[in-house]
Amino acid sequence: MRKVLFGIISALLILFLAACGAESTDQKSGSTEGKETEKSALDEIKERGTLTMAMGGKYPPFNFINKENELDGFDVDIGKEIAKRLGVEAEAVSTEWDGIIVGLLTKKYDIVLGSLSITEERKEKVDFVQYYTSGAGIIVPKDSDIQSAEDLKGANVGVGLGTTYEEKAIELGAEVKTYSSSVDAFSDMINGRVDGVISDQLLAAYGIKQKDYPFKIVGSKLFVDPCGIAVRKDDEELRAEIGIIMEDMRQDGTYEEISKKWFDMDIR
Repeated sequence: MRKVLFGIISALLILFLAACGAESTDQKSGSTEGKETEKSALDEIKERGTLTMAMGGKYPPFNFINKENELDGFDVDIGKEIAKRLGVEAEAVSTEWDGIIVGLLTKKYDIVLGSLSITEERKEKVDFVQYYTSGAGIIVPKDSDIQSAEDLKGANVGVGLGTTYEEKAIELGAEVKTYSSSVDAFSDMINGRVDGVISDQLLAAYGIKQKDYPFKIVGSKLFVDPCGIAVRKDDEELRAEIGIIMEDMRQDGTYEEISKKWFDMDIR
């Protein structure tokens, strides 16, 4: 009798352990299947057929609203070429500059392609693909006595809000006035509301040449300003693909062609 009872208990125990093992296997299988079906940002972009790219829209010739009320400029052309090589359409969107990274992190768009300076603080939040390198310059009216960075102490200086130029102006002891874009700061300088502007030297040179701004660039570069295309940190596949595309564009002459269209020079 004891042998029979022991046999029944042993059989039940084996069945119980087998059931637990099957359930564990099912759970692992389900977990694996969930991971396999999770799509990357690059997959989602290709599936919907569009790459959305954010920029300020007030930074000619990098990005601006043209006469047809459409976003245009160097950034837009580069973005269109990236999208083309991804096999999708480009969709440029404008947003306020001081919230542009927040918008990326909350997935309002896929990338930031708007002349975003690469800083240590920003690298903690997003990843970058190298884009181009410029420099911060001091721009003043033609008749100004300001000649160098030392002369900015106590002067009224216009800068774009949330930019590396704002940080530099504060460091130099200037009375800082912020704007939604450097273009707005230039307008105020024309009207005598600020003594100078710290901005991108390429942007300033374009404005002086193309828009006949009554300004001059003085002193040496305040700092070298490497700019990048920003992507979310978990979008590693997208960042890698854009990096490959950008390198291909540099090698095959496309980058230089777009650059010379807007600046008469290769700005990489």
